Amino acid sequence: MNRPIRVLVAKVGLDGHDRGAKVIASFLRDAGMEVIYTGLRQTAEMVVNSALQEDVDVIGISILSGAHNTVFPKILLQMKEKGLNDVLLTGGGIIPDKDMKKLNEMGVGKLFPPGTDTKEIIQYITNWVKEHRKF
Repeated sequence: MNRPIRVLVAKVGLDGHDRGAKVIASFLRDAGMEVIYTGLRQTAEMVVNSALQEDVDVIGISILSGAHNTVFPKILLQMKEKGLNDVLLTGGGIIPDKDMKKLNEMGVGKLFPPGTDTKEIIQYITNWVKEHRKF
């Protein structure tokens, strides 16, 4: 790869707990990735516009509010409307297994619950980008 993997980490909606997002962002940076953290209270449109502006390979959503069945579909729709067909949408937080499965079937990448080994997240992102992104 000619440049570091670029990851946008975001918190969507009124979910005000961002410690986990900041921890993941730090681990991704330590793994050599370029990380853009958008901060709290983003909308789906704001996230996708930031992803376009920053030319990211991955959008990572941290969600603890229970709004995952609303947030991820809205972001997917925005991504499709703006032509981000080769960008990974992934994330983590408090998401029941049955909802993870449903979101994966819609096109969301692997979702990670609290306590996931950060090496697993780094490996997943690295492998996905190598397979799907050409730069």
